[in-house]
Amino acid sequence: MSFDIRPARADEIPAVGHLISLSFFDLAADAYLVPPLDDRLPVMADFFALLTEHAHKYGRVDVIDNPSGDGLVATAVWFDYTKESPDPENYEERLRSLAGEYLDRFIALDQLFEKHHPHDPHWHLAFLAVHPDFQEHGLGSKLMKRTHDELDAAGVPAYLEATNENNVRLYRRTGYVDMEPFEMLLPDGTPFFRMWRAV
Repeated sequence: MSFDIRPARADEIPAVGHLISLSFFDLAADAYLVPPLDDRLPVMADFFALLTEHAHKYGRVDVIDNPSGDGLVATAVWFDYTKESPDPENYEERLRSLAGEYLDRFIALDQLFEKHHPHDPHWHLAFLAVHPDFQEHGLGSKLMKRTHDELDAAGVPAYLEATNENNVRLYRRTGYVDMEPFEMLLPDGTPFFRMWRAV
């Protein structure tokens, strides 16, 4: 099967948000943000689409198509922190609308990320998502390598927040190292792990 990488189109942003939500469904962070299973997929899909929309304008969104022609199977969503960019348009209002009764949890997430985000110029890998049916095929690594090769050539480091120990091991294999502090915690104790890829 051929898994070619291409830039996402603007009209695919909702589909990218859905793909991320589906692939992240069982993560502890998503369970904290939206505990009820019935609400989690749609609420998180809207949240991921909101951020992906911003990355599409001020960063990079790569996707891999299903070889069968049925939708997307993988995506990498990057933000460019080597230059100034505005906040997402109408972010607070749109977050309040999509998060509903879970708004306080999303605010806690935003505050945690803002407090711990590095200040040196870099690219931020916000989301790396592979459809559950297509995991273990190396698609995530393929997506990362495409951008890493360009960042290396340009002398630009990368940053991410890993969601669990398995992901930490994956990212260490692609050149990321633990930052200090390494662990940052949501109010319920759910951790993220800060990682940096130097050039």
